[in-house]
Order: sequence, then C-alpha cells, then structure tokens
Amino acid sequence: MLGQRVCSLGGNIVNIYTYNMEDDMAQSKVPSKHFNELVTRYPGVFEAHETLGTELKKAGPLDDKTLQLIQVAAAGAVGSEGAVHSHTRRALAAGASGDEIQHALLALISTVGFPRVMAALSWCRDIIEAKD
Repeated sequence: MLGQRVCSLGGNIVNIYTYNMEDDMAQSKVPSKHFNELVTRYPGVFEAHETLGTELKKAGPLDDKTLQLIQVAAAGAVGSEGAVHSHTRRALAAGASGDEIQHALLALISTVGFPRVMAALSWCRDIIEAKD
C-alpha cells in the first residue's frame, strides 16, 4: 500500500514523497528536525540543492541505481552515517540489492581503509536488515 508525505516550505509544497506503508519504518522519508530547520532558515539553499540533484541526474548516461551506489560509496568514504543510511534507502528503492550496496562499500577498502569501510558496512546493514 502506497502513501504520500508532503514536505512544505513556508506553506508551499516543495516535494511529495511516495512510500510503501508496509516498509514505513525502514523507508521513512520524514524530514528530520535539522532538515526542517535548514529549509526554514535557508530556503534558497534548499531549492538550489534540490535543483542541483535533479540536474546532476540528467547530466549523463548513468541510471539512478548506479548513481545511488556511487553516492553510498562516497558517503561511506567520508564517514557520514546519515548519508550512508539515506543513500542505502535510495539505492534499494532504485533496485539495488543489499549485496550490490555492500560490494560498492567493500570496493573502498584499498582507498579509504578497512576501519572506515567496516563502519559504513554496519551503517548500510542498519537499513538493509530493517527492510528484511
């Protein structure tokens, strides 16, 4: 069963998220308190960020699944737990398997090191295991 959530800025709808209600706990896209504060305080930054994301997706031949796997790997490389969680959800929604997501992170060991990759793998598993 699908549901929708609305993200608004100053009373104006800026984004509508569709989600699977059965997977609501694992796939929740409710903006965090910090996200809402950013949107309220810096609406121009939020709008520019949304536009940039949209334009980057259209800029080349990569499909959404591949782009999300790259984003998961980048988030893991910089050690951002929240971004690994977010892009793991997005990669799963784009059709990536848990094994593909974990492989994207595992491939980073020689570049960013074993400890950082192990942390990122644990963060992605938070989402993958919650989905199962």
